Amino acid sequence: MLKTDKIRDWLRAEGVQFREVSHEPTRTSEESAKARGEELRVGGKALLIKVDAEFRLFVLSADRKLDSSAIRAHFSAKKTRFASPEELMELTGLVPGSVPPFGPPILPFPLYVDPSVLENDRVAFNAAALTDSIIMGIDDYRRVASPEVFTFAV
Repeated sequence: MLKTDKIRDWLRAEGVQFREVSHEPTRTSEESAKARGEELRVGGKALLIKVDAEFRLFVLSADRKLDSSAIRAHFSAKKTRFASPEELMELTGLVPGSVPPFGPPILPFPLYVDPSVLENDRVAFNAAALTDSIIMGIDDYRRVASPEVFTFAV
């Protein structure tokens, strides 16, 4: 099961400076932003989506909406759907809202980031728990996450 400690240890090993915020459990991006004292757009909303037969992780700015047709077009896919809460728990050990915006070595899924995330100087996210957030610089995020970037948010 993924724990906040694994993320924290990995970021430190990668030489990343970050700030941690402990807060009441948050279920929405709006609640998380308020608890962190950050603007909504700084939040990185990580969504596990099944694209045809493969689960992939997509991260967009918390103030944007997912454009699933852009994902289908990018992958020439017939269908996309969100992972169910049961699938998310089975595949990651996480509940909705706690998924961090990282592929390997944190989560075993290909990682895609919408440019809306990269427009900010930092990114904030729930770090494998609804009560623990991390805020880190966007340059460090892009370096350690190594995502593929394409537009899939509106």
